[in-house]
Amino acid sequence: MADNRALVHRWFEEVWNKKRVDAIDEMMASDCIAHGLQGDDGTVVTGIAPFKEFHRSFVTCFPNIRIEVADTLSDGDRTAARCLVTGNEAGTGKSIEISGMVISRWKDGKIVEAWNNFDLHLVEQQLR
Repeated sequence: MADNRALVHRWFEEVWNKKRVDAIDEMMASDCIAHGLQGDDGTVVTGIAPFKEFHRSFVTCFPNIRIEVADTLSDGDRTAARCLVTGNEAGTGKSIEISGMVISRWKDGKIVEAWNNFDLHLVEQQLR
């Protein structure tokens, strides 16, 4: 079994910092549920295609997004990561800085479920 803490670091580095969309296919189960993330229709992001759409939308808004994994804790198939998110809004250049937590459940080297808790209200305040 892979070290889930290393997988979490790889996920944020490859998918978010390097913006490698193909890494989503490599590291996410086809039926993954991303609690705390909503699609355009307001439903929980479930599956690779909806996650890719969420990802595309977010990196379009914040093209230089950077997610730093500050801490990780792992217990069995679940890993908790405390993250710091920074970036600038496209068009305005306004900067954001928020922290958050993600608990991810892994199976065979892929995320099968994640619970995301980021203060997106703070993003709105910082962009005013």
